[in-house]
Amino acid sequence: MFSPEGPSLRELAVQALSSVERGYDLLAPKFDHTPFRTPDSVLDAVAAALQRTGPYGDGLDLCCGTGAGLPVLDAVCRGRATGVDFSTGMLDVARRAAPHASWVRADARRLPFRPCAFDLVVSFGAFGHFLPAELPGLFTQVHSVLRPGGTFAFPVLAPPRPTSPLYWALLGFDAGMRVRNAVRRPPFVMYYRAFRLGEVGRELRRAGFVVERRPLPEFGERADGSPRACLVTARRARVSLPPAA
Repeated sequence: MFSPEGPSLRELAVQALSSVERGYDLLAPKFDHTPFRTPDSVLDAVAAALQRTGPYGDGLDLCCGTGAGLPVLDAVCRGRATGVDFSTGMLDVARRAAPHASWVRADARRLPFRPCAFDLVVSFGAFGHFLPAELPGLFTQVHSVLRPGGTFAFPVLAPPRPTSPLYWALLGFDAGMRVRNAVRRPPFVMYYRAFRLGEVGRELRRAGFVVERRPLPEFGERADGSPRACLVTARRARVSLPPAA
């Protein structure tokens, strides 16, 4: 599938019928040859946007996978770069590609870092692996490991219109995943349409962040003038503020 170096249809099926952790362990050696890896165009646009507000100190790539996001941290951070993921297989690939970074195996919902350890946290394409009810805890974890004034940043693509074939493809994928998880355990949590930006913004503010959206001009605009992609930046206040109600 996808390319001669990519996984076969059978390998993808085995992954989809496994747990999230086991599935990514199996897919790891071929992951970078699939469309699931964040494209370099997105990584470059995020790096350019963060360079305009940086430099930063220590950086963390949350749910780093095979480490595709590490060049972003290398470009904008003066301190150490760390990646965290719960797939041993993905981390093995990342470690071989970038031995100068720190790679930590852990669940993002229970980060093992001390409070105020990082100035920047980035994440690319991982939020579909979290159910909406898990986001408040995840964002609280990120808030806790950021230093005052630190930034949590991640790119978001504009959702496809109902008239787009992609809209129906994603709807069908999510429906199929729900059926799979209803009849098979352990579940494989991956939902493309569950990460809704309005709800995400509210949860980030409840966790104590000041939230902004910045267009990524490299991707242009839709017909209505709205950006095709934006960078969400959630900043931890320099002075502790009470969480939003």
